[in-house]
Amino acid sequence: MKVSASFLSSKNIPKDLLALDKTDVDFIHVDIMDGKFVPNKTMPFSEMKNIYKYTSKRLEVHLMVSDPIDYIKKYAELNTECIIIHVEIDDPTKSLELIKKYSIKAGLAIKPNTPISDLVPYLPYIDEILVMSVEPGEGGQSFIEKSEDRINEVRDLLNEYNIKALINVDGGINDTTVKKCYNCDIVTSGSFVVCSNDFQEKISSLR
Repeated sequence: MKVSASFLSSKNIPKDLLALDKTDVDFIHVDIMDGKFVPNKTMPFSEMKNIYKYTSKRLEVHLMVSDPIDYIKKYAELNTECIIIHVEIDDPTKSLELIKKYSIKAGLAIKPNTPISDLVPYLPYIDEILVMSVEPGEGGQSFIEKSEDRINEVRDLLNEYNIKALINVDGGINDTTVKKCYNCDIVTSGSFVVCSNDFQEKISSLR
C-alpha cells in the first residue's frame, strides 16, 4: 500500500513539506478548494506553485472545485502524478479528457453520500478513484465507518468492468482506521502525519 500525505492541516507548510521530503512517503496530496464546491478556500496557485521549492515528491492534486479546467492547466505544470476531480461536478468527462492530454493520471473523487454507481460512465477515463471517507473540505475529521463498505463496493465495481484503476481513500486515516482500507492501493493521511512529532513513524505505521 502506498501513502500520500496531505498538508491541509499543516500550521507551517514549508517546514512540513521539507520534513515530508525526508520521509519515504510516496506522494504529497495537494488539496485545492474554491469556496464554492466546498465552503473553504485554499491559497491561490501563485503561492501553491512554490511547493517544488520544498519537496521533490510527486504530487496528487485533489481539485475540490466546481470548474476544474483552469486549475488543471495550472497544476499540470507542476511535478504532478495525478489530478483528481469530483464525480459530482458538471461534465466530468471534459475535465478527465483534458487531464489525459497532459499525460497525467486522471482521478475521480466521490463524496461519502454519492452512489458508487455514479462512477460507471467515467471508468474508461480514470486511473484512480478517491473514496472520500469524510465530507471533503476540512482536515481533522473522523473516518466515516460506512467507508469500508464503500471501498469494497468500488473494488467490486472495478473487477466487474475489468478496470485497473487504483483505489485511494482520503479522510480520517490513522493507524487504526487504515485497517479498514485493506482493499485500497493508496491511503491519504493528513493530520495524523503532519500534526505529529515524527512524520516517518506515522507513515510507517500506515504501511
